[in-house]
Amino acid sequence: MEETGVPTRSDLKRVAEAALFVSARALGEDELALAMGVASIGSIHGIMDSLMQEFNSRDSSLEIQRIGDRYIMAVRGQYAEAVSALAGKPEISRGAQRILAYISKNEPILQSSLVKSFGTSTYDYMRELVEKEFVRTRPQGRSKSVETTPKFREYFGVQ
Repeated sequence: MEETGVPTRSDLKRVAEAALFVSARALGEDELALAMGVASIGSIHGIMDSLMQEFNSRDSSLEIQRIGDRYIMAVRGQYAEAVSALAGKPEISRGAQRILAYISKNEPILQSSLVKSFGTSTYDYMRELVEKEFVRTRPQGRSKSVETTPKFREYFGVQ
């Protein structure tokens, strides 16, 4: 940061870059504004656009993606396969992945329909998916309506 104590635009871009680097999830404009100490969402847009252009121009294996009003640092597609084995274990169990795939193809869907299709173990998998914020539920009659969340779309790269 500059000696005057007032951060430059370059300083703010570096703070945003660091925030995206340390976060395992997409960050909202409000979170970035807080980290950078900037009140104007318009300023955040400008800074993030500039940072995204910078990453594109330097031919980096990383990129910054905008997903709605959120931003995430990700490995570019052509390099993702080469490093995917280093990424670690999946965040959700195999059974929960099956249920989640079914939900994503048939959403919104009633939880009672899932139980009919997959059995009572569905309740445990649903609890896991809700806790990890891949799905949300809302009461619908005697059952619950289930749909995927923005986190699901970010995590699996689904638009």
